[in-house]
Amino acid sequence: MFIIPVTKSEIVYVIIAFLLGLLIGFLIKNVLKIGIVLLAIIILLIVIGVVSPNTVLSFIKTSVTTITPEAERYASEALTYLPYNSIFFIIGLVIGLLKG
Repeated sequence: MFIIPVTKSEIVYVIIAFLLGLLIGFLIKNVLKIGIVLLAIIILLIVIGVVSPNTVLSFIKTSVTTITPEAERYASEALTYLPYNSIFFIIGLVIGLLKG
């Protein structure tokens, strides 16, 4: 019988990749929930007449043009640290998204 030798560092890598995926999946799910709640609040404010749609659109356009380049830079830096090519990270991410 052929047994594949597994070192402690490989086991630690698998556990850390899985936990990172789990936490990031949980984070993504909660950020999406917050986004949906904010969208509902904005729609409610538009319906009752506190805010006009043009005000909301101009705020979104201004925010996107000023924040997007910086957010893209941070996201590209963060991707270098994540083991997103590991199957254990992907499994943890899916579980975090579904159960988070």
